This record gives sequence, C-alpha cells and structure tokens, in this order.
Amino acid sequence: MHVNPGVVDGAKIVLSYATAAGAFGLASKMALDTLRQNGATALVARSAIYTALVFSFFQILPHYAVGVSEVHLILGSTLFLMFGGGAASIGLALGLLIQGVFFAPFDLPQYGMNVTTLLVPLAGLGFLARKIVAPNTAYVDLSYGQALAMSTAYQGGIVAWVGFWAFYGQGFGAANVAAVTSFGAAYMLVVAIEPLIDLAVLAAAKALNGISSGPLFNARLHRAAA
Repeated sequence: MHVNPGVVDGAKIVLSYATAAGAFGLASKMALDTLRQNGATALVARSAIYTALVFSFFQILPHYAVGVSEVHLILGSTLFLMFGGGAASIGLALGLLIQGVFFAPFDLPQYGMNVTTLLVPLAGLGFLARKIVAPNTAYVDLSYGQALAMSTAYQGGIVAWVGFWAFYGQGFGAANVAAVTSFGAAYMLVVAIEPLIDLAVLAAAKALNGISSGPLFNARLHRAAA
C-alpha cells in the first residue's frame, strides 16, 4: 500500500498533510482508550512489539509493485485483534516511518498518504468490531464470517484510499483507471488469505491462554467486553 512516488505531487500533496493529521487524531483516540483501560506500560510494550512486526512485514514478507502502489500482507486485522487499536495504530505509523527513514527515503514524501491509508481503515475496523462482535464474545471465539468481514473491511479501506490518491493525483484517464484496477484486483489475494491467518493466530492464542492473556495482549482477546 505504499503509494508510488509521483502519483500525487506538487501543491496537491498538501492534502495528505491534512488527512494525516486527522489520522493521527484517530490514532490518539485509540491510544488514549488503551491507556485508560490498561495503563502506559501495556500501551508502550504492545506498541513496541507491533512496530517491530509491522517493520518486519514491510521489509521481509513478499511485496509486489502493482499498478499505483504495492501489495503487502500487513495483517492489520490480525494484530488489531491481538494487541488492540491503540498499539496497532502506533505500530503502523512508527513501522512505516522507520522503514522510510532508514530503508526507503523515496517513500517519505508519500508518508502522509500512506499513514492515512493505514490508520483511517484501522479506526473503521474498531467501529466495525463493536458492531459485529457481540459484547459477550471474546476475540478468540470469532467465527470465520466475522474474521472475513473484518479483514475485508480493513483491506477494502486500504484499496479505497489508494484509489482516492491515484485519482486525485492523476485523474481518470484510461491508463490510471487500469493501474488502480490492477492494484485492487491484486489485493483480493490478501483479502482471501488474511481471514485464515486471523483464525489460525486466534486459535493459537486460545490454546496458549496462559501466555496470551497477559498485559502484552488485548484484554478483549480472551474476555468479553465489559
């Protein structure tokens, strides 16, 4: 989901600063919720773990340039369920920034676009989870349908934002429409794979209850909502 350099440039890139500010506002709200519920130590520890994982996903897992962006297996819904929205938002923002500073400086001008593309769908994922997961259901007991809905919503949000940046920056010419379409089609593979990973990770967390029920993990992982 790294938007290609040059897709949005010139004065148009200013919009990404505004959307990034809004995305950071949403991330701050999720982080404050975690802080109130679990304390600073849990938030910092989870965020550090998530940042390392996100950085590893960007740098180590296979990723391919398709159309106007790159296709990554980010596991956003998986790690949201495991660590919560606050740590997930911080990890995504920091992992993306670390990658840009040390390994991909050509991506830094697009940081505002990329962080918006990751964080806004994450906030939407938190809203969706409250709607489709009953308060008396722990995350380790999610059904395949619920995992699919959450993964599809998050990945769909990423595709929608990438499409927005591409059309905003380059218009609706045939070549640009084809590039956006090819990116969206390629991302369907991620949509197909991620729910299965969600369920596998949640099954492992359920089996390893003694390890995964500590402060390093989302309290909702094993317990119903208060």
